[in-house]
Amino acid sequence: MPSAAIIHAACFAVGAVVGGGVVSVVASKKRQIPQAMATSANASVAPPMVEMGQSGGAKLSNTVTTFAVSSPVLKYGHPGPVPDLLVRKAYTAAYDRKLRHPAWTAEHLTLASLGKSNQQRPSGDGSPDRSNSTFVEDESLPAMFRAKLQDYFRSGYDRGHMVPAADAKLSQEAMDETFLLSNIAPQVGVGFNRHYWAYLEDWCRRLTGSFSDVYVFTIPLYLPRKDADGKFRVTYEVIGSPPNVAVPTHFAKVVLASRPLSPLTPDALEISTGAFVLPNAIIPDDAPLESFVIPVDIVERAAGLNLFSDAVKAESKHICKSTKCDVVVRRFDDAQKRPDMRRAISAPK
Repeated sequence: MPSAAIIHAACFAVGAVVGGGVVSVVASKKRQIPQAMATSANASVAPPMVEMGQSGGAKLSNTVTTFAVSSPVLKYGHPGPVPDLLVRKAYTAAYDRKLRHPAWTAEHLTLASLGKSNQQRPSGDGSPDRSNSTFVEDESLPAMFRAKLQDYFRSGYDRGHMVPAADAKLSQEAMDETFLLSNIAPQVGVGFNRHYWAYLEDWCRRLTGSFSDVYVFTIPLYLPRKDADGKFRVTYEVIGSPPNVAVPTHFAKVVLASRPLSPLTPDALEISTGAFVLPNAIIPDDAPLESFVIPVDIVERAAGLNLFSDAVKAESKHICKSTKCDVVVRRFDDAQKRPDMRRAISAPK
């Protein structure tokens, strides 16, 4: 599909999901893994939000906020839905039990967290190595709601990291946690997961060279498209036998980056935000990243999330006005450079 057609389809779908009035706005633009903290079936989880701190800087709100539900009707139990809150060493995520992949993931990237600073060296012996990590099912989740290794076998999709392994260089354990299937969603391989999506992940990491703090939210989306009869429908594939894991139609990367306005005023920060929505499809290398820009509010509405506080939105400017929104195309032999890609086609054990 031509680059322009892909971009137009992605933008149109996002606009359609929040109503016809928004369309015009968009169209004009085996290693042991410790169990994660889980939430009770009688509580709901407040998603993380980036808000303004007391000193004026952006900070990630407490992601472990729950609201108890009390009702006589629920005397014998709360049916849900229950988003399992997964607090890992390098990220926090909410797992969607129905779709069998993350509802969202949240990261805080710095030069130190990426192992590029003397402030925080990777722990353990040597640097973490992704070739030592293995895709595993998340045993902290109820068995009936887990994604299975078998689901991805010969599915035609890659096991796509929502939080990439390259973002978790604090330790081997932190990197291993990115290979839990609770951090994975089905992604088109060649042309997306192994290429354009990887370029976007690299762009997010490179932001730490210009900004002191970078917050990254990754959100699988299910967006409608207009059928021949003029009606909008959401359709998606489900992989596995029996069908178990849903295949998102799109993925969003939403970023907030901050840096001091000047060395003399370290507490006065420049805040920049931006959102990018990409179709889960082959994307040409020459597609401009800015062509996938979507207003943050539209992503929030489509996903049912509040990512940034009103104060942050009022104080921030668009990320593409603060830095270049250009991906670096790095084509290479995937089988040679990424051993996990070779394992992706082998039968699960």
